[in-house]
Amino acid sequence: MVLLEFSIYPIGKGESLSRYVSRAVEIISKSGLSYKVGPMGTAIEGDLDEVLDVIRKCFNAMKRDCHRIDFHIKGDYRKGRRGAIDGKVRSLEKKLKHPLKK
Repeated sequence: MVLLEFSIYPIGKGESLSRYVSRAVEIISKSGLSYKVGPMGTAIEGDLDEVLDVIRKCFNAMKRDCHRIDFHIKGDYRKGRRGAIDGKVRSLEKKLKHPLKK
């Protein structure tokens, strides 16, 4: 299992990009993979090939009518680990002894 965080958005389409970003979130939501949307990107957890396939689908949906696309991907792999999408936050909360803002 991998945990990948990525952002994708078009360049040259104005200031408000949520109508484009929402395409990617819809694809991610329908994928069945565990995910969390944040203000600057989305984290997805799953098998590497599955997660990369979802990101590829997001890219293909955006390139239909966007001539320039900016995207960033960062990832974490740890053998045998599952549930990192929530576990990493819980680990911090335990060490801090209080919940983090959601």
